[in-house]
Amino acid sequence: MEARIALLPGDGIGPEVMSAAVRILKMVAEHRGHKLHFEEYLIGGCSIDTFGVALTEEALNACKKADAVLLGAVGGPKWDNPAASVRPEQGLLMLRKELGVYANLRPVRVHPALVHASPLKPQQLQGVDMIVVRELTGGLYFGKPRLREKTPQGERAIDTLEYYDFEVERVVDLAFRLAATRRKMVTSVDKANVLESSRLWRQVAQRVGERYPQVSLSHMLVDTASMRLISSPASFDVIVTENMFGDILTDEASVLAGSMGMLPSASLGNSNLGLYEPIHGSAPDIAGKDIANPVGMILSVAMMLRYSLKLEEEASLIEKAVDQVISSQQLTADLGGSLTTRQMADVVLEYISKT
Repeated sequence: MEARIALLPGDGIGPEVMSAAVRILKMVAEHRGHKLHFEEYLIGGCSIDTFGVALTEEALNACKKADAVLLGAVGGPKWDNPAASVRPEQGLLMLRKELGVYANLRPVRVHPALVHASPLKPQQLQGVDMIVVRELTGGLYFGKPRLREKTPQGERAIDTLEYYDFEVERVVDLAFRLAATRRKMVTSVDKANVLESSRLWRQVAQRVGERYPQVSLSHMLVDTASMRLISSPASFDVIVTENMFGDILTDEASVLAGSMGMLPSASLGNSNLGLYEPIHGSAPDIAGKDIANPVGMILSVAMMLRYSLKLEEEASLIEKAVDQVISSQQLTADLGGSLTTRQMADVVLEYISKT
């Protein structure tokens, strides 16, 4: 097959983990006879420094025309001014909205060889294999009005948590379709005891669930879910939740896997075009040191092959190679090992070349 891939390495460790993952992607494509065309663009702080905006129209249009988009990370202390009118995160939020990728899939699986890397007791980690489906283009991050203003009572800030029923329905429906191929359990996370938006969310989730009688549905308040993620993580199969709750819960879930550097994500919409990125940030404290864990980015490439390019065998090949590397205790510093970013890519490539 032939496909166009837009690369957005971004800031901090983004270019390093991107380089490692693209090396693997190119090798797999070459060995399997696929032609992939790569175009690279700036996003985030580096784009602000060069163009004055977090994402240019040229970069956005290229992403819209691509078959898939790979993203490294955005942001850093240099651009971390809350009063700034242009911020790195604006590029990421614009990209998600303009691409129409309303569902963010974040798989969390604990590798047996990494049980020691988690602060949880080993018995709590047995059987942990879940997917968190996070709504990505609504909620507090996009609601209007959004402002700060001076008032006689003092300065106030307003963020609006807004959802339409159709936004909830499409992401919950995706969660049920995923669960139907797994352990057939959906947990819908909300704050329905307090928020009107969550009461709408729960009502729509219940209605969607009636279309999938083979899949069980349970509702859980977000505070309970945050506790259960630590106390009994293996009880979850597919979690579906709104934007901010999903953002927080998946960062919490990263401790189960031993490191945030292990977790990939796929952002999907109604077309095959998807946005793929590790869940970690730009980690400016280790940028340029060649010690970042590239596994989250490598596994994001595997998700891209699966969901956007429909190359299941190639996706599985990468995932199995990563599993073998981890099983052999070849690890980066965040997991107690000594491999550099480049070396981790090297050993994954070595396993793939033997297949």
